[in-house]
Amino acid sequence: MRHCARARYNTCSMAELNTRLGVNFARGFRSAGVYCGIKMPGLLDLALIVSETEASVAGMFTTNLACAAPVRWSRRVIAGGTARAIIINSGNANCLTGERGERDAQRTAELVAQRLGCAPTQVVVASTGVIGVPLPMHAIESGVALAFERLSDGDDRATADAILTTDGASKRASLSVATPAGEVRLGAIAKGAGMIAPRLATMLAFIATDAAIAPATLQACLQRAVDATFNCITVDGDTSTNDMVIALANGASGVPLSGDTLVAFEQGLFQVCEYLAKQIVRDGEGASRIFEVRVSGAASAEAARQIARTIAESQLVKTAIHGGDPNWGRIIAAAGRAGAPFEVSRAKLYLQGTLVFEHGCPTMYDERALVESMRTEEVLLELQLNDGDGTARFWSSDLTAEYVKINAHYRT
Repeated sequence: MRHCARARYNTCSMAELNTRLGVNFARGFRSAGVYCGIKMPGLLDLALIVSETEASVAGMFTTNLACAAPVRWSRRVIAGGTARAIIINSGNANCLTGERGERDAQRTAELVAQRLGCAPTQVVVASTGVIGVPLPMHAIESGVALAFERLSDGDDRATADAILTTDGASKRASLSVATPAGEVRLGAIAKGAGMIAPRLATMLAFIATDAAIAPATLQACLQRAVDATFNCITVDGDTSTNDMVIALANGASGVPLSGDTLVAFEQGLFQVCEYLAKQIVRDGEGASRIFEVRVSGAASAEAARQIARTIAESQLVKTAIHGGDPNWGRIIAAAGRAGAPFEVSRAKLYLQGTLVFEHGCPTMYDERALVESMRTEEVLLELQLNDGDGTARFWSSDLTAEYVKINAHYRT
């Protein structure tokens, strides 16, 4: 499933989502977040997540050809199917750093592996931050030692904080899934606020579960969940060099997944990913509100996705959302240039539930009331094309002067 639809995941009810605990909610996981010297003093910059036992591992990565050294290293880890740990540094992307960057990514994995007694290829490495600056490996070495000293299965707020860059807040989510074979737990942390676009919308997410699941099955579940969540968000249309979503499943629950149990697990995985994806958009650099684009009735799922993404990334639409301006013409124009044919005369457009366009013309509506309804934290755009059964959803943030200010001085 490549379109952004919820239909696959409506098969069971989940426990209430907990946003005060992340990866440590799953049994058999510990984590830590420490300061090692990459960022300014007082800002956590190194996170470590450890499974007490060997775990199945799955991952989705950026499609940017200028990907970072840790992305290339971690792809090798995923290919092996099992892992013991994830090590993440923030403040330095270790990207476009040549052969030294490759060596530094491998050395980071080796530092963790030595303490766990596992192969370096069982350690996922992730980095986020400034591009083109070599990693200060002396800081990484001392940070890894400190992180192992502080590993805990309790509150993982420090872990979530240590992976942040321009984020305004940490992002955590966890829930339990009641299956016919017993309870399975999922927990996750994420970061992201800028350089966010589909094809892995700079964004990192790490998921821990105590389910017993084979690597190939976990990979398939993760890909479907990511396609419908993290790959359906955009802040600025830029696909980063370091994006990744990693899942570890260590089987500590004793619950094997198959049939209805697997469906229930995937529902939970989707719910966690959807929440974190929307939090990334909500935390978009300079953002004051978010908006959801729903496209239905397209000729195909791919056509719906293409149209929804074009609307979500339109700078004119994003600025209209910022101003609370129901400028429906910008939305129809964006849909029309998306490259997916549809019959404009059959299209209907709703803003916040108000029909504003049909039969190729604007409708009669109370603009003052609509303006007021759009001055909320979340705005809904619904485009019905009546050309087929393709559907898609995208989430985006408004475009503000603050976004320009943040990125104009990112390094200076």
